[in-house]
Amino acid sequence: MEEIFIYTDFVTLGQFLKLANLIQTGGEAKEFLSNHKILVDGELDNRRGRKLYDGMVISLLNKKFVIKKKWS
Repeated sequence: MEEIFIYTDFVTLGQFLKLANLIQTGGEAKEFLSNHKILVDGELDNRRGRKLYDGMVISLLNKKFVIKKKWS
């Protein structure tokens, strides 16, 4: 499982795609989300604005990612 570190309380699913290097720009998020099955904590979700918090698990493209908040 790959860890994706954030420095805020949450990131959106669209921002996560960029942090995980799955897309290059935010503009690609809508197309990516419409063409891929994405599970957030085991539930299907493709909303670009879905808020992801520390500890949430995202599954897509046969990979799993976990959101980890970095405390400053």
